[in-house]
Amino acid sequence: MLKSLNILNYRNIREASLEFSSKLNCFVGLNGQGKTNVLDAIYLLSFTKSAYTSQDSLNITHGEDMAMVQGVYDEFTISCGLRRGVKKQFRKDKKDYPRLLDHIGLIPLVMVCPADHQLIEEGSDERRRFMDVVIGQRNRKYLDCLAQYNALLKQRNALLKQYADAATPPDDLLEVLEWQMIEPAEYIFRARTEFFSEFEPYFAEVYKVISGSAETPALHYISQLQNRELREAYIKTRQRDLILGWTSQGPHKDDLDMRLGEWPLKQVGSQGQQRTFVLAMKLAQALYLADTTGEAPILLLDDIFDRLDSERVERIVAMVQGEQFGQIFITDTDRQHLTDIIQPGPDAKIFHVENGQIKE
Repeated sequence: MLKSLNILNYRNIREASLEFSSKLNCFVGLNGQGKTNVLDAIYLLSFTKSAYTSQDSLNITHGEDMAMVQGVYDEFTISCGLRRGVKKQFRKDKKDYPRLLDHIGLIPLVMVCPADHQLIEEGSDERRRFMDVVIGQRNRKYLDCLAQYNALLKQRNALLKQYADAATPPDDLLEVLEWQMIEPAEYIFRARTEFFSEFEPYFAEVYKVISGSAETPALHYISQLQNRELREAYIKTRQRDLILGWTSQGPHKDDLDMRLGEWPLKQVGSQGQQRTFVLAMKLAQALYLADTTGEAPILLLDDIFDRLDSERVERIVAMVQGEQFGQIFITDTDRQHLTDIIQPGPDAKIFHVENGQIKE
């Protein structure tokens, strides 16, 4: 549980010192006032990076040289210091991490935000990232294999581009790289396969609750490794890969098939149905992590009321206020909206956000 948060010069938040409820924390304010930036600061403390940009300098308030975010949790304190032109400093109880990767999974967290529509509208990169975020929070070896595979993939792609027009491509070098790629690739495939066999029932149940059983969703994991050996695939496609200039086989081509009934979600789903589908994926992720790690993740719900009818919103809020979910942070533009659907009590706090200023 996140007990308190201190922010200095993070995006448009010049300074804030906040103490939170153990269950529900709501941030209310007009768009562009800083609500999402509070949630992003919490996200930063779990994943060592912003949910919205890979450039740390963009998170520092304009005109300032540094930023700091510090969170006090039940058992430890996490802090992140950002300074322009300097590597960020990330600490647990005042001790630096040897690798930032070692921090992932310490504070399980799920974020639901408007950008999640990219899971449907964008390419397979976004859907693989969904899998990686879930699995990586409970499986350190998976993250290591993913990093190893991606580094080797980058080297193979560089060789393919370098020798695309060569009369005699370096088959020996490519073969060495391919041998090294097989072990982490197969581990990634096995971990994703196991994850989806466990995850699908969570997704189906959450979707049923949110939609009121109005639709029948389907979510399937698709991988080239389901019906071929990777080493043979590399050999058979090497000449084609040289022409293409990139590697066409491997877990970096995995995808998720999203459907309503028998039809692709992207083609037949309304805005509300698509939003419900993605919300079900994210909330199921939270329940899955709670069951498999023994710790309910922090849940960030950023502007979830947009494009959903009132009945679905009420079902979502009722669900996340249940015992299965842990600490929740939620944003909205309308305080009355929150007041109407959230159970009042000592376990709920409401903060007003205006121009980067936050008041309880």
